[in-house]
Amino acid sequence: MTTPTFEMEQALIAQGYPRIAGVDEVGRGPLAGPVVAAAVILNPQDIPDGLNDSKKLTARRRRTLDEDLRARAEFAIAEASVEEIDDLNILYASHLAMERAVAALHPAPDYLLIDGNLIPKGLTLPAQAVVKGDARSVSIAAASILAKNWRDQLMVDLAQQHPGYGWETNAGYPSKQHREALQNLGVTPHHRRSFKPVHNILYQE
Repeated sequence: MTTPTFEMEQALIAQGYPRIAGVDEVGRGPLAGPVVAAAVILNPQDIPDGLNDSKKLTARRRRTLDEDLRARAEFAIAEASVEEIDDLNILYASHLAMERAVAALHPAPDYLLIDGNLIPKGLTLPAQAVVKGDARSVSIAAASILAKNWRDQLMVDLAQQHPGYGWETNAGYPSKQHREALQNLGVTPHHRRSFKPVHNILYQE
């Protein structure tokens, strides 16, 4: 299993880009809740050990790294709402969340490493799209951890207001419990109406 490194960042620093932000988003697949993005600038002299793609870490390890990153890195976290997801589509809403996270970093980064194969159109800084970036760059991995922890906690909080859907464990993804609750309990204001399983319930004959 490959683990992410600081090699891409080091090469960019050598080219004259000292402040490099890793950018990643979480939550494209769920039926409920916002999409969340984070932008992280690591201190090259103080990088937490064990950074990796958030999906490869236990919840406990993610929480520990989340605390480390908040104490030792520059970061910003941003969302695009369910309404924006339904209005724009999930890809553009994900990009909007990324743009907001980058815009919230002060001072601005010199260069962006963005997870995926597309650079959001609203980003004007020098940038590079990195496929499977959270497995290759520790800066992107750091962003994935902060975004996932933020979103998971948000869905735990929403689960208190809307019990029965299992959001505290499925984070809004279409688990069996979540799909059955949609049928039995109906659609909440936090559901993405443009997503087929939700749309089908709202507009079934």
